[in-house]
Amino acid sequence: MKPSNANIDATLNLVNNMISLATKGDTEREDTGCGILYGVILDSAYKIKKVAECEKTSHIQKGKWDGNA
Repeated sequence: MKPSNANIDATLNLVNNMISLATKGDTEREDTGCGILYGVILDSAYKIKKVAECEKTSHIQKGKWDGNA
């Protein structure tokens, strides 16, 4: 896999881990400060995920994607 595509895949894996952490952290939190933290993580993860998915789609449409679609 090309490094540029591997980096997009790594980004998507990272945001999935961020979403899992934020979801777990929110259910286990003990105060509102943690709730804010996990909300920020979740919001950021979804924003990054949207951009990464658009970039992956762009690579696929341009025939540059050599990974698993």
